[in-house]
Amino acid sequence: MKIRFNNNPISRRNFMGQASCAAIGVSTLYSSLVNLKAFSAAALANSSLDPEYKALACLFQSGGNDSFNMLMPRSTSEYNEYATTRSNLAIPLNDMLPIFPDLAGGRLFGIHPSMPRSQQLFNSGKLAYLTNVGTLVQPTTKEQYWAGDVDLPLGLYSHSDQGQQWMTGLPTGRSSTGWGGKVKDLINDMNNNPNISMNLSLSGTNIFQTGENTVEFALDAYNGSSGINGYGNVEEWNVFDRMRTQAINSMVDHEYQNMFQKTYIDVIRRSRDGHIQFEEAIGNVPTLQTTFSDNYLSRSFQMAAYSIAAHEALGMKRQIFFIDYGGWDNHDEVLNTQAGLLYELDTAIGEFSDALAELGLGKQVTTFSLSEFSRTLTSNGNGTDHAWGGNVMVMGEDVIGKRIYGEYPSLALESTNELGYGVMLPQISADTYFAELALWFGVSPSDLSTIFPALTNFYQPSPTHPIGFLNS
Repeated sequence: MKIRFNNNPISRRNFMGQASCAAIGVSTLYSSLVNLKAFSAAALANSSLDPEYKALACLFQSGGNDSFNMLMPRSTSEYNEYATTRSNLAIPLNDMLPIFPDLAGGRLFGIHPSMPRSQQLFNSGKLAYLTNVGTLVQPTTKEQYWAGDVDLPLGLYSHSDQGQQWMTGLPTGRSSTGWGGKVKDLINDMNNNPNISMNLSLSGTNIFQTGENTVEFALDAYNGSSGINGYGNVEEWNVFDRMRTQAINSMVDHEYQNMFQKTYIDVIRRSRDGHIQFEEAIGNVPTLQTTFSDNYLSRSFQMAAYSIAAHEALGMKRQIFFIDYGGWDNHDEVLNTQAGLLYELDTAIGEFSDALAELGLGKQVTTFSLSEFSRTLTSNGNGTDHAWGGNVMVMGEDVIGKRIYGEYPSLALESTNELGYGVMLPQISADTYFAELALWFGVSPSDLSTIFPALTNFYQPSPTHPIGFLNS
């Protein structure tokens, strides 16, 4: 059997031979163990959700994206404020790619010159931006921040703490369970495959997709689900792989009486069967006509597209994908580095959008970005430092696009939301962003405050979306 991704053949041997958590690594062993537990009452209560297929694709820009050079003002007075504050890091006005948001009140905006596909997607209504978003415990003003009489997120400006909070939806503490994992815990029974998790990771083990009863099914961007090395290669000449396959099958198919032996073998069996099911499902997907670039990010989105195309064969009504794309911690050389990163990101999401349109699933997949924080508006010489509020993007045909959600802030120093050194106080809680994605995905409003404990400080859960960037 051969599968072709953009005319690059992947043999059965290579497809199964690469090491990955998906088959029998620590992640999937743990996944299979926890799946042996009974479903929680909360999961059973969600069994009547809409069966229509949907997927979320989470793109995590780890390191802290300098997002006020991703989405920028073009109106004369606002651009002048931006250029003064950003000094040597300002993008020239004539280099910006203009976007034309609805409901902008006459204000003009542009995006980074490395993002022509995003410009096209935005202006065609398939992409939106949310501005000045960040982790918050409760609504906070500049005066309250400096007076110290308001609760603030734990470990502000810390990579580990802020990254964790974007993944967990828990701004007041540290947790090993993420909101993507909690969502899967609640609606797990919408899927019909006990061997492959709803949560598929192109970046290995991660907090975002880990729940009480959930871990990710890990995929390789180039090779998909990679099983036990040599397993399944039973060609006549391949004596050692044939013996290995026979030995594993003999061990797995034996009936054990000892509880611990049985539990362990059940883990191995689920891992083996999950890998085989995934390989067969992907192998039966016709080759996409959409061309993907040959780099980690584009190939990750390509593998997500093939997994989405195979969702019926996999017994999936819901899938959550996670892709970690690092390199954004630019304390130096921010202009050059970000230009390259944004170009790769822009190209990859454009390719993904094209593939989903080819599959006819553009309305059923929402792609969204996260980053632990934005960066200081002020320059440290040739780069920027850790800050707080920033801009994110959300893409899909069910997105109410061609809009900027939230009030784009003044970027002048000492303005209402500027805390000093170009640190922006966020005005949209990250939790409301996450809650809207969860509602769209099928989570009941009554479960939102369980997933996001601080959410009710900003929004009282209801079927009405808290921000309004997604159709119901």
